[in-house]
Amino acid sequence: MPTLTKKSSGKRNIPIGTVDFWETTSFGIKGSTQQANFKITVYEPNTIRVQVSQEDDFSPNPYSVVTEPAETGLEIEEYDSYLKLKTGKIHLEVHLYPFSLVFKTTNGQVINEDDSAFAISWLGTEVSTYKKVQHDERFIGLGEKTGNLDRAGKAYVNWNTDYFAYGVGDDPLYMSIPFYIGLHHGLSYGIFLDNTHKSTFNFGASNNRFIYYAAEDGDMDYYFFHDDTVGQIIGAYTHLTGKMQLPPIWSLGFQQCRYSYYPDSEVLSLADSFRNKNMPADVIYLDIHHMEKYKVFTFDGEKFPDPKAMIKSLKDKGFKVVVIMDPGIKTDPGYGPYDEGLKEDLFVTYPDGTVYEAQVWPGWCAFPDFTNPNVREWWTEKMEFYKTAGVDGYWTDMNEPASWGQFTPNLIDFHYEGEEVSHRKARNVYGMQMARSAMEGSLRQNGSQRPFILTRSGFSGIQRYAAAWTGDNVSSEEHMLAGIRLVNSLGLSGVAFSGYDVGGFAGEASKSLFARWISIAAFAPLFRAHSMINTNDSEPWAFGEEVEEISRNYMKLRYKLLPTIYSAFYKSTLDGMPLAKSLAIDYPFDNIIFDTAFQNQYLFCDVFLIAPVESHKEITKVYLPEGDWYYLFDSKKYHGNQVIYKDCPTSYLPVFVKAGAIIAMQSDIRHTGEQHDGILRIHLYFGTNESSHTHYEDDGTSFEYKTGKYFKRNIKWLGEEKTLVFDSPEGALQSTFSEIKLYIHGKYVSSVKVNGESIKTQEEDLAFIERLTDFDPLPEHLHPYHTAKNTCMISIPNHRKAFEITFD
Repeated sequence: MPTLTKKSSGKRNIPIGTVDFWETTSFGIKGSTQQANFKITVYEPNTIRVQVSQEDDFSPNPYSVVTEPAETGLEIEEYDSYLKLKTGKIHLEVHLYPFSLVFKTTNGQVINEDDSAFAISWLGTEVSTYKKVQHDERFIGLGEKTGNLDRAGKAYVNWNTDYFAYGVGDDPLYMSIPFYIGLHHGLSYGIFLDNTHKSTFNFGASNNRFIYYAAEDGDMDYYFFHDDTVGQIIGAYTHLTGKMQLPPIWSLGFQQCRYSYYPDSEVLSLADSFRNKNMPADVIYLDIHHMEKYKVFTFDGEKFPDPKAMIKSLKDKGFKVVVIMDPGIKTDPGYGPYDEGLKEDLFVTYPDGTVYEAQVWPGWCAFPDFTNPNVREWWTEKMEFYKTAGVDGYWTDMNEPASWGQFTPNLIDFHYEGEEVSHRKARNVYGMQMARSAMEGSLRQNGSQRPFILTRSGFSGIQRYAAAWTGDNVSSEEHMLAGIRLVNSLGLSGVAFSGYDVGGFAGEASKSLFARWISIAAFAPLFRAHSMINTNDSEPWAFGEEVEEISRNYMKLRYKLLPTIYSAFYKSTLDGMPLAKSLAIDYPFDNIIFDTAFQNQYLFCDVFLIAPVESHKEITKVYLPEGDWYYLFDSKKYHGNQVIYKDCPTSYLPVFVKAGAIIAMQSDIRHTGEQHDGILRIHLYFGTNESSHTHYEDDGTSFEYKTGKYFKRNIKWLGEEKTLVFDSPEGALQSTFSEIKLYIHGKYVSSVKVNGESIKTQEEDLAFIERLTDFDPLPEHLHPYHTAKNTCMISIPNHRKAFEITFD
């Protein structure tokens, strides 16, 4: 390409200008203006990349994108003043005088277009893209962002930030995912800005002309997605940046954390309390007090004199152990990781080569440069320390990176896969690369077992390496609801496995708040409780007998639902869909879902409609989208497209089930390593629609499922034919369930036909689950447990042949 002749001085906005050269490439076009070089590449029919740089060469982010352009049958047409790039999903007009882009549907409807006066522009090193706002356009996603579901009228910054006890409207937070979805006129599209510098997304704040996204430096490098549904756009984004790997099943159970449990006797007592109180749980965390003077890769010899024996004892009780790993390495000569880091040049440095130091928990610390592959390799080797002790999972915290003072100097140097960049470019991917190191270390040290990594910080693509949690939240009603929106927004942004600290990390939850919070979190991808030092105990039994009973029942419900939840995780590894789905995914053009009264509602595992509500409310409004819905606790049927009022005492979270849903359940278990009773309980909610559920099993921990050692069966409901079809199973494993009990909700039938043979049903005057609590404030005769009707059951063997169940 020609050498560029001008650069922006920063005194005023400089737009990209007119095109003076262009040519075709294997997957699109490239060219130049006087201000910049550009390249447009078609990755898939629904995905187009736009690269613009004022440098002679492009400088792509090496961390987020995992795919290459594919052959798509691209057509390029040339007109007097523009080019048209045509795929099966998008027609892109590249206007030449001046350069600007208009993305259209194949029938010519505008999806998204530049403000042609500015298009792509520079203010000094800052590069921006300005877009026209379509009438009534909404914007959703952008990852871990507080605020409303609809981002219109607001602006957001991507700069990974340690923010203790953040406000429910504060920004930025710990994680940056510069990907959003636009909605208008029945159309949806996505834009991912693949630039790791600090970036800004302005969705019409302080102006009525345009929206824009900008990066402080580097290339304008973005991907444009368009498809028929929001779900397909999320699928295209996760195809580009990678999908979640199947986690170990124990990570889907209840996880208990505190800053901190110590000494070892307290940890063992905690485990005994869960088992003695018949409260299912799988994971106990060791926070920073397990370390000697907060030094990573150590145990405090006084508090934990024999960690290996303690962890073995926990394993014998059915618990897995997750340890925290902070990046700060104490600058303490004689401390092995520090000495090795100095000797092998593994730390972040100043431009003069001096090791950069900042204060964190251990005091003055050096920081491994996780953007250097040699450092990542070293970290994986150091993790042998935890493997030897028997640790199962890893929690990467403080990895923004955080330090006291909260202002890292921008001039420090990072390797960045050999590019050698400053903190300005490396910060937003630092936490992601630490999580990557932890994942790779877990595989290196115990390669036969699936890793579980939990991270606070990350960037686009973090879902490949770790689950996420929403940081240091607060014990308040507002934070409980804000956390739900954060998780839903992360789901819109490719992070399917995420959660929040149940009960709040900072502050102390009231009895009712904790009860409500744990009931909601039972329907979250990550089910973890956590609390801060110097606060009251906040385990599920610490709030009195009533809250203990409510907590126990929702925790048990979570474990009964694990066949459905695990199958949904498996599905997410294939399609990138979140477990907790904002209603904007399935109902993006239903304006009511964006109302502040209903924006917290979400679908869990595609079938449960969760209506979160503050703990002090005893009645609430719930919006039921189109279709029919059943109230979970009594199977009462409601028509959709309406707002209803629903009682919501602390023991009954408003939860509804979609008509036609197929839900798989199992018996009570105390942890995921315990065997169920062998009966798979399938709940069918009668509807006239068609639906399906893929029941998936494997050993829950290893990678053997990748070589065919799994059991998978598709179950289809044909509403018009009133027929439930069980396909022949796939995979080399036998199901762990030898019997199927089919519960039919919404229609009582005296008999059904299984492959044409009549079988009598048994009447089941039951709710979806047993009565929740003896402390329930509802009068006895109003308990949903005692009012469920139109429910019956049949029992059949779970053989490997296909079969059909037909209802009269």
